[in-house]
Amino acid sequence: MTPEQKFTRYVRCSLIAFICVFIYYLIADIFLPVTPQARVYHSVVQISPQVNGRITEVAVENNQAVKTGDLLFTIDQGPYLLALEQAQLALADARLQNKRFDTNIKAIKAQISASKAKLHEQKLSKERGQKLYKQGTLSEQDLEGLVANYEVSKAEQAALKAELSEAILARGELGDNNLALRHAINQVSQAKLNLSYTQVRALSDGVVTNLQLLDGAYASVGKPLLAVVAKKADLVADFREKSLMNMHQDSLARVVFDSRPGKVYQAKISNFEAGVSSGQLNADGSLTTTETSTRWVRDAQRQRIHFTVEGNKEFMSFLPSGARATVQLLPDNLIGQWFGAAQIHIISWLHYIY
Repeated sequence: MTPEQKFTRYVRCSLIAFICVFIYYLIADIFLPVTPQARVYHSVVQISPQVNGRITEVAVENNQAVKTGDLLFTIDQGPYLLALEQAQLALADARLQNKRFDTNIKAIKAQISASKAKLHEQKLSKERGQKLYKQGTLSEQDLEGLVANYEVSKAEQAALKAELSEAILARGELGDNNLALRHAINQVSQAKLNLSYTQVRALSDGVVTNLQLLDGAYASVGKPLLAVVAKKADLVADFREKSLMNMHQDSLARVVFDSRPGKVYQAKISNFEAGVSSGQLNADGSLTTTETSTRWVRDAQRQRIHFTVEGNKEFMSFLPSGARATVQLLPDNLIGQWFGAAQIHIISWLHYIY
């Protein structure tokens, strides 16, 4: 065989191999989709204080594991202890004021009882005077004086009853349903709540990360001061839309993590994300923005999928947030699953190199 014939043979074999690989790529992209665009995400809880104040103690260190309820840092409690004491004094004053109202009510009731006796006496005097006036033994002037005294006693009793109604209204309901007492109790509860907020605690298990907080810093309400990376992990991957036409929820998958080359993990699709940010329209009153591109062939749209790793899931919690992975989706037929498993195993071995 001449050199020209050998060269021609090599070219033909290369073209055949290229065509075979290209056809395999087209078929695999539809039936055996794989993507290196996969990451492990952990929920990040931003810790923000609920009260203002100077930080007196930072109780954790950077990259320290914490559990729910562990103390993270403490805000100066002095002003909030004073506020609590002030609220407790207001509560005591409200109780004392209610006792004053009760004493005043009793006094008015006693005055009403006395006025009833006096009114009864004035009524009897008026009736006797009327009899004596008819008999001619009492002058008209004296009778008018008795009638006037009776009317004055009657008016005094009405005034005392009105004063009693006003005192009862000012006193309000008895017991803990009293409005002034409820308001004072609410102030004490709020002061205790604010005091508890001076000790900022972890809301979930996780790891404190990127800690820059020092004693003496000033904490403002709602301003994040540190972050806790939760232990719970979520594996997500981005696939081209056309690669997902044959996939559905609970479809099988294989995963290779960059930090664990050569090891393949079994997984399945837990759910498909509802959309991407480019598909979000804001009702902000602006006009429609059309998509523009100078390319003849635009970039393929990708869709995000969430996966559940089967078997030992504990290692996922120890992977850092953002850890990279490669995900291989498997079809429902056994032959396709065999090819997909072989493909991901080859990729896992390549991870030893790159």
